[in-house]
Amino acid sequence: MDARLTGRLRATPRRRAALLALVLGVLGVHGCVTRQLADRMGAFSVAPMPQRLQVAYVRELQPTVPVAVVPAPKPPPPKRMARAAAAAPALPSPVEPAASAVPVEPVPEPVPEIVATAEPEPAASAPAAAASAPLPEPSPVAVDSAASAPAAFEWPGSTRLSYVLTGNFRGHVDGEAQVEWIRDGNRYQVNVDVVIGLSFAPTASRRLTSEGQLTADGLYPTRYDQLTHVMLRDDQRVSMQLLPDAVVLANGQRRIRWPGVQDTASQFVQLTWLFTTQPQKLRTGESVEIPLALPFRVEPWTYDVLEEETLYTDFGEVPAFRVKPRRQPRGGDLIPEMWIAPSMRYLPLRIRIHQDADTWVDLMIRRKPELAAS
Repeated sequence: MDARLTGRLRATPRRRAALLALVLGVLGVHGCVTRQLADRMGAFSVAPMPQRLQVAYVRELQPTVPVAVVPAPKPPPPKRMARAAAAAPALPSPVEPAASAVPVEPVPEPVPEIVATAEPEPAASAPAAAASAPLPEPSPVAVDSAASAPAAFEWPGSTRLSYVLTGNFRGHVDGEAQVEWIRDGNRYQVNVDVVIGLSFAPTASRRLTSEGQLTADGLYPTRYDQLTHVMLRDDQRVSMQLLPDAVVLANGQRRIRWPGVQDTASQFVQLTWLFTTQPQKLRTGESVEIPLALPFRVEPWTYDVLEEETLYTDFGEVPAFRVKPRRQPRGGDLIPEMWIAPSMRYLPLRIRIHQDADTWVDLMIRRKPELAAS
């Protein structure tokens, strides 16, 4: 018995070594499988954040009296154009779209004999004489009327707004933020950056990016991306594709694309465009509705225009209207309140974003909005 026990004891280290080798082998196989799975899953991972467009800002926006503008005219519906073409006489090609949309009474040909003669003209030909006579100086009424006429809307150049951040995220927090609108021809990019803590070592940060095209109906987003960083945690990425006929959500599900749909980042610029082209909407008691594509659903949002307030900024007092979505936070939604200033191109000089009662940030304009060269 003693000899057998001694043999078993002697064999124990060998068995332990064999068991250890077996465990290492299994772990090695599992490691290879894990790497292969990770490589396969990488093919389905979210694409990297879009490259940020670089713009040089050379001047500051100065407060001005708001000027009424009208959006660019839209082409008339096909049926209306067909009826107008049938009612009007044939015109030589090419024809401007705007001219074919509105029936115009035919203009009589000028009569050279009447224009050239020096004899007094009949009263009926007074308009023709007035047309050939020197134009009088414009009256004050005419000047005022021309100055008050709405101007055609033109998309502004690239603009950057910088904010001071205060809020609550597991306690009081400070930081900075910026909203950047970049225009490149008919292409746009909107970047929203929120940083909690130091800019070079943030406790948390989030970047929102919207890309798309400029249209007669405002912004037309084609892609939305969101990157969230929290210290000691893995970064979280969210991406959506906004196709002509559908919105592909962050989970891959497809939803119908509503006309005029916006995303979390583009909504700020879309509201600026809306109030610029329809300033009567930025009045206490008014409301506007915008379909919003969130990472996991698409739904209409109603924004109520509340009272006008005075913002006390580092560059002076600025009146602004408070605009607030008519909803409560749910499912991690970010609800932005905005204070929009008509004298500063209807830009949001203050933004308050809240996720729930204990998580919110308040962004107050740090300096005058910065403008690019063009």
